[in-house]
Amino acid sequence: MNLDLLGWSDDLALSFAPFAAQQFQVGRVARQHKQLYTLYTEAGEFAAEISGKFRYQVQSTEDLPCVGDWVVIAATGQTATIQHLLPRRTLFSRKVAGATTEVQLIAANLDSVFLVCGLDHDFNVRRIERYLVMIWESGARPIIVLNKVDIGEQIEQCLLDLETIAVGIPMVQISALHDQGLDELSPWLQPGQTVALVGSSGVGKSTLTNQLMGEQIQAVQAVRADDSRGRHTTTSRQLICLPSGAVLIDTPGLRELQLWTTQTGVSTVFNEIEALAKHCRFRDCQHQQEPGCAVQAALASGQLEVQRLQSYQKLCREEAYLHRKQNQKAQINTKARWKKITKSIRQQQQDKW
Repeated sequence: MNLDLLGWSDDLALSFAPFAAQQFQVGRVARQHKQLYTLYTEAGEFAAEISGKFRYQVQSTEDLPCVGDWVVIAATGQTATIQHLLPRRTLFSRKVAGATTEVQLIAANLDSVFLVCGLDHDFNVRRIERYLVMIWESGARPIIVLNKVDIGEQIEQCLLDLETIAVGIPMVQISALHDQGLDELSPWLQPGQTVALVGSSGVGKSTLTNQLMGEQIQAVQAVRADDSRGRHTTTSRQLICLPSGAVLIDTPGLRELQLWTTQTGVSTVFNEIEALAKHCRFRDCQHQQEPGCAVQAALASGQLEVQRLQSYQKLCREEAYLHRKQNQKAQINTKARWKKITKSIRQQQQDKW
């Protein structure tokens, strides 16, 4: 396999140079099933596991490989052991579903993310806002792909709604089922580029994947007629080499979109609210009943929609809660780590005596 078409770069080559001198090889994670990985390399496809040394050095889930990662391997036959994880350019992740404060890695080293939205009953502006926050936070470029134009209702209104929340973000209208408008995606599907498909179940990600491949490689299912909701057709993430020379990572529909990191995503998506907030009388203004609140003034004048502000405030509350939980977990992990180190030191001293 050609590493350049898989997304290899000069920066990666520089990071890999010390390992190349030790006769190690490099591969890209194409699929993951629990602790087993499928890798694409210059020598072909390898089944791989993480080496014991690597596993011992791992301190958190984010240190483990995921689909799209570049890894250093020691290969024997058609199997390999992963020795090291090369630096990531971008990482799309979310908090795992439920109450557990843990990260779920979706895909790494993405150039662009196609946010696929169905122009049917499942179209939801607030959900799109949340996806955009996550995509900007990943470091990749978002492109909104509006699918099902052949059956879409009130398309003009959908576009108007999107213009208020996605200023400057490319929007492409397609019908994946009828192979309509797919040529407009070509600027982001050039050789060596990596693109991920994200979106709710039933929006047509698998159908789009099949059309881009030119063959039926993904199973597809019909959505429910009453609300256009789909079932999980794609059940795992995988890296697919397209005929165009680009790399596509198809992902299952995400029913829960809980943020994991929010350093810049919220500010980017809601930049008009944060720009207004700079003109509030108080720096710590909560944009509720405070005097001199520029955000409330924008609401009163119709410059800002109530739903838009509510969505922003909800994400800010979620961000604050997440930071508190992450800090608590970090403190617990640090305490447990020092307890383990102290126990090891005491054991060594007893062995000397």
